[in-house]
Amino acid sequence: MIGKINKNQDRLKRHKRVRAKVKGTAETPRLSVYRSLNHIYAQLIDDVAGNTFITASTLDKAIKDTLTDKDKKAQAYEVGKLLAKKAKEKGIETVVFDRGGYLYTGRVASLADGAREGGLKF
Repeated sequence: MIGKINKNQDRLKRHKRVRAKVKGTAETPRLSVYRSLNHIYAQLIDDVAGNTFITASTLDKAIKDTLTDKDKKAQAYEVGKLLAKKAKEKGIETVVFDRGGYLYTGRVASLADGAREGGLKF
């Protein structure tokens, strides 16, 4: 009998495969994306030192009130713009994109578009 496919386990395998190649540094941190059922989270990470520079999510106080009437893709776009704004304030312009094993479509692509609109270069 064929068992049920565990999509999260497959995503984690893809994520591990990508992480073997993608590394963030202090000059070009890794933009890591995590997508839950209701929210989306993004971080800028220096893998060499093991530090997280900047975080942004749909739960941030700065944008939480403005997201109530938007769909999830529009929320992800706003999170990307917020992350780019915070990165610009810290002097970060170039990042390495880590989609976290998710397909580059929907909310993940929308977050990346928002970050590019805010001025980050991938």
